[in-house]
Amino acid sequence: MSNDVWTTNLSAQYDGASMVWVMVSGALVWIMIPGVGLLYSGMSRKKHALSLLWASMMAICLVSFQWYFWGYSLAFGTAHSKFLGSLEHFCLMGVLGENGGSAGLPDIVFCFFQGMFAMITGCIMLGGACERARLGPMMVFLFIWMTIVYCPVAMWTWNTDGWLNVLGAYDFAGGGPVHQASGVGALAYALWCGKRRDPLTQKGIPKYRPHSVTSVVLGTVFLWFGWFGFNGGSSGDASLRGFYANVNTNLAAACGGLTWMFLDWFRCGHKWTTIGMCSGAVAGLVGITPAAGFVPVYFAVPIGCITAVCCNYGVDLKDILHIDDGMDVFAIHGIGGFIGSMLTGLFAADYVAASDFGVSINGGWINHYYRQLGLQLAACCSIDLWSFVVTSIILNVMNRIPFLKIRLSEEEEDLGTDATQIGEFTYQESNMFIPEPVRSRVVPGDANNADVNAVPLPEKSSTDEEKHDTDTV
Repeated sequence: MSNDVWTTNLSAQYDGASMVWVMVSGALVWIMIPGVGLLYSGMSRKKHALSLLWASMMAICLVSFQWYFWGYSLAFGTAHSKFLGSLEHFCLMGVLGENGGSAGLPDIVFCFFQGMFAMITGCIMLGGACERARLGPMMVFLFIWMTIVYCPVAMWTWNTDGWLNVLGAYDFAGGGPVHQASGVGALAYALWCGKRRDPLTQKGIPKYRPHSVTSVVLGTVFLWFGWFGFNGGSSGDASLRGFYANVNTNLAAACGGLTWMFLDWFRCGHKWTTIGMCSGAVAGLVGITPAAGFVPVYFAVPIGCITAVCCNYGVDLKDILHIDDGMDVFAIHGIGGFIGSMLTGLFAADYVAASDFGVSINGGWINHYYRQLGLQLAACCSIDLWSFVVTSIILNVMNRIPFLKIRLSEEEEDLGTDATQIGEFTYQESNMFIPEPVRSRVVPGDANNADVNAVPLPEKSSTDEEKHDTDTV
């Protein structure tokens, strides 16, 4: 393929419907990122709610730059080893009409779509340090983490020469690079940040009610909606396989939501919990992600149900491990991605992949290809181990650098991340005070109409008045 726009009609080399489908799918994945922010924000306490929305938007901005700078090249560069890509596409040099990343798409379309996956992965991972992380070091950590954790794992899984791809592990839309890497990374972030400060739970893990169930529901809606692009677009073309994957996606999410809700009815005092239904839907979506383009539609039901049950009980692991994963990122994404990947090895069918003409796989256990389950286990263990060990190294090195300490002080945590790190709040309340930065000042003549968050001007002393008179003369 050529990148010469003067002599070649680059667009004519590709199927226009496929390019449109993948571009639209990428835009759908984008909406998932603020969806994660809304989900996390609603599940947090009010004084930290804005910081989690901030983290989702920051992840979009920072990872967009990292992906442009060298992320895409490290993950999908062609002159590479089986472990990490090269820097031949540094700052997206040469990324236009060739098809080095995907056989059926121009590089620029494939780069856009995969960039959305990078953003959502970083955003999910940041939930591990909710309510106690310093935001400046968080940005430094995210850039480093995307470079030396996510990019290698994405290369192993999706690059045609990546070692997991060559080995034959199945991962349709990111059960390993997106969910397991972020879930295990969040577990390491939560471990090294330590548990949240709470005088009432010195010996246990603090647990708080979500401050806004409405935000949780809205975030789940954004995620569910965007997941149709996440899984459907991973076919890489406008084939039946991508649309089949979307049917699997919706069914698994629905069954996951019902399963978690019914399970919580028995575990939570016979209440039909909204949080449980939303958590189950997300768990079902995570579980079907690696399997969506591989399994027959009737297996989406057990995948959604089994993943929801495992993730529901996985939430209790933080009490056993004594790791304060307040957003349950590891339970839903780490465990859910692992379960989904293993079930893919059981239920993958060769004819489902063949619905995208020219794609051929051996299938899983239902095709009597029993080796596939071992390949899936090898992929899961390697990704989980890499994410946890490397994330821990990054955080421990940063924590030894004074200006990169990863956690807030006790006083800052008591005041809330929003007040001490941002100076803005999700909700305006009459008794709320913004210590820094000062946003406005009250003009003495308008004192009766003063904003409740404004800082009044200091009263003039007699010396100031005399000075003013002197200056006037």
